Amino acid sequence: MFNIKEIRNQFPILHQQVNGKPLVYLDNAASSQKPISVLETWKKYYEEINANVHRGIHTLSQLATEEMENSRKKVQHFINAKHDYEVIFTRGTTESINLVAYALGNSNFLKKDDEIIIGYLEHHSNIVPWQMLCERTGAKLKVIPMDENGILQLDFLDKNLSEKTKIVSVNHVSNALGIINPIEEIIAKVRKNSSALMMIDGAQSVPHFEIDVQKLDCDFFAFSGHKMYAPMGVGILYGKEEILEKLAPFHGGGEMIATCSFEKTTYAALPFKFEAGTPNVGGNIAIGAAIDFMKKVGVENIRNHENELLNYAQKRLLEIDGLKIYGEKAKRTSVVSFNLEGIGIASDVGMILDKLGIAVRTGHHCTQPIMEFFKIAGTVRASFAVYNTLEEVDALVEGVKKAQRMLM
Repeated sequence: MFNIKEIRNQFPILHQQVNGKPLVYLDNAASSQKPISVLETWKKYYEEINANVHRGIHTLSQLATEEMENSRKKVQHFINAKHDYEVIFTRGTTESINLVAYALGNSNFLKKDDEIIIGYLEHHSNIVPWQMLCERTGAKLKVIPMDENGILQLDFLDKNLSEKTKIVSVNHVSNALGIINPIEEIIAKVRKNSSALMMIDGAQSVPHFEIDVQKLDCDFFAFSGHKMYAPMGVGILYGKEEILEKLAPFHGGGEMIATCSFEKTTYAALPFKFEAGTPNVGGNIAIGAAIDFMKKVGVENIRNHENELLNYAQKRLLEIDGLKIYGEKAKRTSVVSFNLEGIGIASDVGMILDKLGIAVRTGHHCTQPIMEFFKIAGTVRASFAVYNTLEEVDALVEGVKKAQRMLM
């Protein structure tokens, strides 16, 4: 049974005041808060184990290795990867995408005039690494356009996919607008019309609904722990075994070698080939605890609750004269991104909300192309998680009304 009071009691940070008001935390697309179970798992590692992994024969090192590899298996099952060694620990979605981009470049996967396709809704971290790869290789970057509702125009793929297309990389959910892209349809078009590799930025989908990488048939899937109730500095890259085996490493150093001499180095087996150096052991263990938390609540329960919050927030906010929601008519999850007519700076609204204890995100959300499309500098973005309530949405609406009165 879904019990919001019981869930909220697991998040200590929520039970405080900000500027003399009860905290209303609505910046979950940037980073979610952490339940006690995750905090205690992280704390226990540093208090009771705190040893490096895969390198020591002593007890603490063995315990650390066992805990981290158990967490890897939890990630494997959570996204339904075929093997645990298809799960690579990184620092976050950004590093996961960069890993793929650099590994493909180091493997001579692209040549001059090959093509990479991304979507218009991308976070900068799914734009810049591909631009840099194009600069290094002479490949060309193409962008799937969107319409005024933020919906990708997929007929572009029918016209532009070809044997020149080597990589297609799109986000599953827009961090700026909350729009859910039709990822299954995109992958089907890619498979039909090209031999391109398919990468998904799943940073904004993993926290909100179930992921099955085998069913999706993607080649790579990247996400971050800190958006799904785990600590910051933890990320995951899933990659198909047969593709990862062919790629050159991203980082060189300890742990990722099989043998090393001044004459030649050979690389370790998966996943360690892509995990150079000392990892974030505590964080990597704690992402397993975050998965345990989500499974205990029920991913479907999380999705249903967040959809209720989104629908209620949209309804209440649209009662405010002069308020525009971007992507309003598109299929969305957990994010409402808006502006008030006549108020040119979204941060002014955000600062007033902060004085009321309400945390939202303002600005371009690392998606400047989207903002340029709509001819705006930024938006006010409220984003929801499992612990948010309808009463908090009411507080947001009243806060926006107050900001409107003060700024008009």
